[in-house]
Amino acid sequence: MKKFFGDTVKIIPGFAFAAAIAAVSRFIESLLPVHIIGASVIALFLGMIINSFFRPKWLAAGLKFTSKKVLKFAIILLGASLSVNVILSVGKLSLMVMVFTLLTCFGGGYFIGRALGLDWKLSNLISAGTGICGGSAIAAIAPVIDAEDTDIAYAMSATFLFDMAMILLFPIMGRALGLSDMAYGLWAGTAVNDTSSVVAAGYAYSEAAGDFATMVKLTRTLSIIPTVLVFTFVNIRLKARSGIRESGKKVNIMSLFPWFIVGFLVLAGVNSAGLTPAGISSAAKAVSKFLMVCALSAIGLNTSFGDMKKSGIAPMLHGFIISALVVIVAIGVEWVMGLV
Repeated sequence: MKKFFGDTVKIIPGFAFAAAIAAVSRFIESLLPVHIIGASVIALFLGMIINSFFRPKWLAAGLKFTSKKVLKFAIILLGASLSVNVILSVGKLSLMVMVFTLLTCFGGGYFIGRALGLDWKLSNLISAGTGICGGSAIAAIAPVIDAEDTDIAYAMSATFLFDMAMILLFPIMGRALGLSDMAYGLWAGTAVNDTSSVVAAGYAYSEAAGDFATMVKLTRTLSIIPTVLVFTFVNIRLKARSGIRESGKKVNIMSLFPWFIVGFLVLAGVNSAGLTPAGISSAAKAVSKFLMVCALSAIGLNTSFGDMKKSGIAPMLHGFIISALVVIVAIGVEWVMGLV
């Protein structure tokens, strides 16, 4: 009991500091006239800036707890806001485009990452951020594959930079192509990364385009579920192989499984079955989003700009190529479907 209270006291300062940065980030987000930058990105960069000037050792335990344990709990709660029923409200139209963009991100991302000499974890975090839903997908997959904080920060930075460009360029390109509101909404919803950026790019075109882009984005977010499962088993297999090589003994697979994913899947299943009251689902989503911002502020505080510089330009180049390919593939599939 004494040890429990001692560990708790060590954790509180770091968690409180990360939560304070998260609260400030949410406040800054609320002040923006157009929500083009999410609180997660703001928290990450605030943390990195503060880390350049202020990082006392007494924050270390709490920041580690927040970036690891709190992030996992946030992902569990995220499950309560995901429902496969959303797919039915958008239809097969968006699913066709989404399948091809996801194949482009993870299939093309694999070969591009290898060609650029990137670690597979960083490469797939960038692909997940580009293909699914920016920061949320990166945060959900990172603990499953045991990604480093610098990998998370770099992946978030890459998706953020290209999101900013897409918000400005998409309405211009959409009008140049003469896209209908539905065609543009489908394009923006499947090719722009973060939810805030999808909303900004969608409504910059028209209200109808913004509404449809947001619905498509909700459907796209659901691909977190199978993606997390796939990466869970990929990482387990890689760990098992590594363990066998190092020790020469058979590795217990169950000990390698990230059990927080079970909670995530259970809550997603319960919500999909319509058993979660709307109020509880909404509250779980709000708490999940805030805790995720707390975790990303802690990750920022654990990451320095110097660490990111060591990775060079290759990750940004990876993000640019994947983002460009997704934009082209998404509009290409729409053209084949006769929507353009």
